[in-house]
Amino acid sequence: MAKYGMVIDLKRCVGCYSCVLACKAENGTPPGVFWNKVLATEKGRYPSAHIYYTPVACMHCDSPPCEGVCPTGATYKGRDGIVSIEQEKCIGCRYCQVSCPYDVRSFNERIKGYFQEFGLTPYEKAAYARHKPGTVSKCDFCSHRLEQGKEPACVVACPARARHFGDLGDPTSEVARLIAGRSGYRLREEAGTQPSVYYLPG
Repeated sequence: MAKYGMVIDLKRCVGCYSCVLACKAENGTPPGVFWNKVLATEKGRYPSAHIYYTPVACMHCDSPPCEGVCPTGATYKGRDGIVSIEQEKCIGCRYCQVSCPYDVRSFNERIKGYFQEFGLTPYEKAAYARHKPGTVSKCDFCSHRLEQGKEPACVVACPARARHFGDLGDPTSEVARLIAGRSGYRLREEAGTQPSVYYLPG
């Protein structure tokens, strides 16, 4: 069984937000719900200041705190390392959202369209069927695409090829070689969550 993970090359990321848009289009998330985010940080002083971009999504931790606090078992980690949410079990208590050190979970307060004066578009009617109001949702590495042998939508859409996806448990895989060869690191390692998303220094 593969242990899925992602590597993000910060040297290549240009902050175009293609990953954010691809995620919303692929997963049909409602307005205000983002499973992928890009954080912009300014470093340096004028005239040598620069903007650095850090894409973030669910880290699919080996020790996910969100799983331990969920009172219904809606949040669970599969054998492939992917942390998922079973919408039918979620009661919207948001304990998981509070416990996440990365702030990457979204609460679906209610389902509304982008063009409220016209009602839901046919795309929205189809896409929003998987999003239950009053529940929490997040990135699942596009599990439905993985089942079809495809990569996550954010990986495919990245024009700079900053995202890489694969089996962290296979030392010969591209992601494993990138982590070893370029000193890949994880965010907030001090939290002890052991994320499955690595970053390559910019």
